[in-house]
Amino acid sequence: MAVFEVLCILKFFGVKLLVMALKIIEHGSPEYGQMVKLRDDILRKPLGLTFAPDELEHEKENILIGAFDDDDILGCCMLVEENPGTVRLRQMAVLNDLQGKGIGRALMTFAENIARDRGYKILSMHARKNATGFYEKMGYKVASDEFTEVTIPHYVMEKEL
Repeated sequence: MAVFEVLCILKFFGVKLLVMALKIIEHGSPEYGQMVKLRDDILRKPLGLTFAPDELEHEKENILIGAFDDDDILGCCMLVEENPGTVRLRQMAVLNDLQGKGIGRALMTFAENIARDRGYKILSMHARKNATGFYEKMGYKVASDEFTEVTIPHYVMEKEL
């Protein structure tokens, strides 16, 4: 697997706050283990849910993306092909104490560039209702009525790449 990594520096009023590496993660690697733990802590445990082993096994086919400060994961997401023109963003998570610091925006931009480079024309997602404002700021549009997934309200959101 080719390594694809970008160094990202987040600044606030010209002051460097955080340097992170954005990269594609290999399934089964130590970075993947950190990714699963982060997703479990942020997305699953608060809802009383856990990952099933077969669910994680199916992730081998996905594009796994992480933001790292040295060897420590800060945030993650994954891309899953829906059809040859559309890829779906899943499992977006950022450490709670780092939310609102630009990590999610950097992950989204990185994921969109990867999707575009691989020929996808549309990026879609099932966005949690409380996160739709973030995605709207990134140019995504609500494309469905509200629905329930993993016990909470969601919307399908999409963006042309």
